[in-house]
Amino acid sequence: MTLVYVGGADLETAAQAFDEAGFVVGGEAGDRVVTLDHDAAATLLAADERGDRYVLVHVGKPDGEPGGSYERAHHRVRPDELPQLARRLRTREKLLVRCVAFGYKHGLPADADWVVDCRFLDNPYWIEELRPLTGLDEPVREHVLSQPGAGELIGTLGAALRKLLPLYRAQGRSQLTVAFGCTGGRHRSPVLATELASRLRKLAGIEVETDFREI
Repeated sequence: MTLVYVGGADLETAAQAFDEAGFVVGGEAGDRVVTLDHDAAATLLAADERGDRYVLVHVGKPDGEPGGSYERAHHRVRPDELPQLARRLRTREKLLVRCVAFGYKHGLPADADWVVDCRFLDNPYWIEELRPLTGLDEPVREHVLSQPGAGELIGTLGAALRKLLPLYRAQGRSQLTVAFGCTGGRHRSPVLATELASRLRKLAGIEVETDFREI
Protein backbone atom coordinates (compact mmCIF):
# COMPACT_ATOMS: atom_id res chain seq x y z
CA MET A 1 0.00 0.00 0.00
CA THR A 2 1.20 3.51 -0.78
CA LEU A 3 1.41 6.34 1.74
CA VAL A 4 1.83 9.81 0.20
CA TYR A 5 2.61 13.03 2.06
CA VAL A 6 1.86 16.24 0.14
CA GLY A 7 3.22 19.65 1.12
CA GLY A 8 3.46 23.08 -0.44
CA ALA A 9 0.67 25.14 -1.96
CA ASP A 10 -2.88 24.34 -3.07
CA LEU A 11 -3.25 21.34 -0.78
CA GLU A 12 -7.01 21.22 -1.29
CA THR A 13 -6.46 20.65 -5.02
CA ALA A 14 -3.85 18.01 -4.18
CA ALA A 15 -6.22 16.15 -1.85
CA GLN A 16 -8.93 16.19 -4.51
CA ALA A 17 -6.57 14.84 -7.19
CA PHE A 18 -5.49 11.94 -5.00
CA ASP A 19 -9.05 11.26 -3.89
CA GLU A 20 -10.17 11.01 -7.53
CA ALA A 21 -7.27 8.61 -8.21
CA GLY A 22 -8.56 6.27 -5.50
CA PHE A 23 -6.52 7.32 -2.46
CA VAL A 24 -8.08 7.70 1.00
CA VAL A 25 -7.47 11.22 2.26
CA GLY A 26 -6.12 11.04 5.82
CA GLY A 27 -7.11 7.40 6.16
CA GLU A 28 -5.44 4.61 8.11
CA ALA A 29 -5.36 1.81 5.51
CA GLY A 30 -4.97 1.22 1.80
CA ASP A 31 -3.47 3.80 -0.55
CA ARG A 32 -3.69 7.02 1.44
CA VAL A 33 -2.60 10.64 1.23
CA VAL A 34 -1.81 13.04 4.07
CA THR A 35 -1.50 16.78 3.47
CA LEU A 36 1.17 18.73 5.35
CA ASP A 37 -0.62 21.98 6.10
CA HIS A 38 1.82 23.09 8.82
CA ASP A 39 5.18 22.10 10.34
CA ALA A 40 5.98 19.65 7.56
CA ALA A 41 9.52 19.04 8.83
CA ALA A 42 8.30 17.81 12.23
CA THR A 43 5.67 15.55 10.67
CA LEU A 44 8.20 13.99 8.32
CA LEU A 45 10.74 13.54 11.11
CA ALA A 46 8.12 11.70 13.19
CA ALA A 47 7.29 9.48 10.20
CA ASP A 48 10.98 8.68 9.78
CA GLU A 49 11.31 7.78 13.45
CA ARG A 50 8.35 5.40 13.13
CA GLY A 51 10.01 3.78 10.13
CA ASP A 52 7.15 4.71 7.79
CA ARG A 53 7.73 4.18 4.07
CA TYR A 54 6.22 7.02 2.09
CA VAL A 55 6.36 9.11 -1.08
CA LEU A 56 6.78 12.85 -0.56
CA VAL A 57 5.24 15.31 -3.02
CA HIS A 58 5.70 19.08 -3.00
CA VAL A 59 3.33 21.31 -4.93
CA GLY A 60 4.41 24.71 -6.22
CA LYS A 61 7.29 26.96 -5.23
CA PRO A 62 9.98 26.29 -2.60
CA ASP A 63 8.76 26.65 0.98
CA GLY A 64 12.09 27.69 2.48
CA GLU A 65 11.61 25.25 5.38
CA PRO A 66 14.72 23.26 6.34
CA GLY A 67 13.82 19.60 6.22
CA GLY A 68 10.45 20.50 4.75
CA SER A 69 8.52 19.04 1.86
CA TYR A 70 10.32 20.96 -0.91
CA GLU A 71 13.82 20.13 0.32
CA ARG A 72 13.06 16.42 0.75
CA ALA A 73 10.49 15.85 -2.02
CA HIS A 74 10.58 12.81 -4.26
CA HIS A 75 8.34 14.70 -6.69
CA ARG A 76 8.06 18.48 -7.18
CA VAL A 77 5.05 19.31 -9.31
CA ARG A 78 2.68 22.03 -10.42
CA PRO A 79 -1.00 21.73 -9.43
CA ASP A 80 -1.99 20.72 -12.96
CA GLU A 81 0.45 17.77 -12.81
CA LEU A 82 -1.16 16.26 -9.71
CA PRO A 83 -3.85 14.05 -11.36
CA GLN A 84 -1.32 12.21 -13.52
CA LEU A 85 1.11 11.76 -10.62
CA ALA A 86 -1.65 10.48 -8.33
CA ARG A 87 -2.67 7.84 -10.86
CA ARG A 88 0.94 6.72 -11.25
CA LEU A 89 1.46 6.37 -7.48
CA ARG A 90 -1.47 4.00 -6.94
CA THR A 91 -0.51 0.52 -5.79
CA ARG A 92 -0.53 -1.85 -8.74
CA GLU A 93 -0.72 -5.59 -8.98
CA LYS A 94 1.48 -5.40 -12.08
CA LEU A 95 4.65 -3.40 -12.67
CA LEU A 96 4.01 -0.34 -14.83
CA VAL A 97 6.68 0.40 -17.44
CA ARG A 98 6.47 3.90 -18.93
CA CYS A 99 8.25 4.52 -22.24
CA VAL A 100 8.75 8.28 -22.43
CA ALA A 101 10.02 10.40 -25.34
CA PHE A 102 11.59 13.78 -24.53
CA GLY A 103 13.81 16.47 -26.00
CA TYR A 104 17.16 17.21 -24.37
CA LYS A 105 16.77 20.90 -25.11
CA HIS A 106 13.71 20.89 -22.82
CA GLY A 107 15.40 18.99 -19.98
CA LEU A 108 15.33 15.42 -18.69
CA PRO A 109 12.12 13.95 -17.24
CA ALA A 110 12.32 14.20 -13.47
CA ASP A 111 11.09 10.65 -12.90
CA ALA A 112 13.32 8.87 -15.45
CA ASP A 113 14.94 5.65 -14.20
CA TRP A 114 16.70 4.68 -17.43
CA VAL A 115 17.73 7.43 -19.88
CA VAL A 116 18.51 6.41 -23.46
CA ASP A 117 20.23 8.91 -25.78
CA CYS A 118 18.90 8.56 -29.35
CA ARG A 119 21.03 11.31 -30.85
CA PHE A 120 23.43 8.83 -32.50
CA LEU A 121 20.72 8.27 -35.14
CA ASP A 122 20.31 10.48 -38.22
CA ASN A 123 17.81 13.24 -37.43
CA PRO A 124 14.66 13.32 -39.63
CA TYR A 125 14.38 17.03 -38.82
CA TRP A 126 16.97 17.71 -41.52
CA ILE A 127 14.88 16.01 -44.21
CA GLU A 128 12.49 18.64 -45.52
CA GLU A 129 9.49 16.37 -46.09
CA LEU A 130 9.86 14.76 -42.64
CA ARG A 131 10.45 17.92 -40.62
CA PRO A 132 6.76 18.83 -40.05
CA LEU A 133 5.92 15.24 -39.10
CA THR A 134 6.57 13.45 -35.81
CA GLY A 135 7.73 10.02 -34.74
CA LEU A 136 4.09 8.96 -34.66
CA ASP A 137 3.91 9.23 -38.45
CA GLU A 138 4.86 6.22 -40.55
CA PRO A 139 7.42 7.96 -42.84
CA VAL A 140 9.42 9.11 -39.81
CA ARG A 141 9.11 5.70 -38.18
CA GLU A 142 10.41 3.99 -41.31
CA HIS A 143 13.32 6.41 -41.61
CA VAL A 144 14.42 5.91 -37.99
CA LEU A 145 13.98 2.14 -37.82
CA SER A 146 15.77 1.62 -41.15
CA GLN A 147 19.01 2.71 -39.49
CA PRO A 148 20.98 -0.32 -38.20
CA GLY A 149 21.65 1.18 -34.78
CA ALA A 150 17.95 1.60 -34.02
CA GLY A 151 17.12 -2.09 -34.21
CA GLU A 152 20.23 -3.04 -32.27
CA LEU A 153 19.38 -0.60 -29.48
CA ILE A 154 15.78 -1.74 -29.11
CA GLY A 155 16.80 -5.40 -29.26
CA THR A 156 19.42 -4.93 -26.54
CA LEU A 157 17.09 -2.92 -24.31
CA GLY A 158 14.25 -5.37 -24.73
CA ALA A 159 16.45 -8.34 -23.84
CA ALA A 160 17.83 -6.60 -20.76
CA LEU A 161 14.40 -5.55 -19.50
CA ARG A 162 12.95 -9.04 -19.94
CA LYS A 163 15.52 -10.25 -17.40
CA LEU A 164 15.46 -7.26 -15.05
CA LEU A 165 11.76 -6.38 -14.74
CA PRO A 166 11.01 -9.34 -12.44
CA LEU A 167 13.89 -8.22 -10.22
CA TYR A 168 12.50 -4.68 -10.00
CA ARG A 169 9.13 -6.12 -9.02
CA ALA A 170 10.74 -8.34 -6.40
CA GLN A 171 12.19 -5.18 -4.81
CA GLY A 172 8.71 -3.74 -4.44
CA ARG A 173 8.85 -1.38 -7.39
CA SER A 174 5.48 -0.55 -8.94
CA GLN A 175 6.80 1.59 -11.80
CA LEU A 176 9.84 1.93 -14.07
CA THR A 177 10.33 4.81 -16.48
CA VAL A 178 12.51 4.36 -19.57
CA ALA A 179 13.09 7.78 -21.14
CA PHE A 180 14.29 8.13 -24.75
CA GLY A 181 15.82 11.49 -25.59
CA CYS A 182 16.66 13.23 -28.85
CA THR A 183 17.30 16.89 -29.58
CA GLY A 184 13.71 18.15 -29.81
CA GLY A 185 11.78 15.09 -28.67
CA ARG A 186 9.55 14.95 -31.75
CA HIS A 187 11.15 12.50 -34.19
CA ARG A 188 13.68 9.87 -33.10
CA SER A 189 12.71 9.42 -29.45
CA PRO A 190 8.95 8.87 -30.06
CA VAL A 191 9.78 6.18 -32.62
CA LEU A 192 12.02 4.25 -30.22
CA ALA A 193 9.69 4.71 -27.23
CA THR A 194 6.82 3.32 -29.30
CA GLU A 195 8.88 0.41 -30.59
CA LEU A 196 10.09 -0.64 -27.14
CA ALA A 197 6.57 -0.33 -25.73
CA SER A 198 5.24 -2.55 -28.51
CA ARG A 199 7.75 -5.27 -27.66
CA LEU A 200 7.23 -5.03 -23.90
CA ARG A 201 3.45 -5.40 -24.27
CA LYS A 202 4.09 -8.99 -25.34
CA LEU A 203 5.47 -9.81 -21.88
CA ALA A 204 3.21 -11.16 -19.16
CA GLY A 205 2.84 -9.54 -15.75
CA ILE A 206 3.46 -5.89 -16.66
CA GLU A 207 1.53 -2.88 -17.90
CA VAL A 208 3.02 -0.51 -20.47
CA GLU A 209 2.32 3.16 -21.17
CA THR A 210 3.82 5.65 -23.63
CA ASP A 211 4.24 9.38 -23.08
CA PHE A 212 5.40 11.73 -25.85
CA ARG A 213 6.26 14.80 -23.80
CA GLU A 214 7.04 17.23 -26.62
CA ILE A 215 4.21 16.25 -28.98
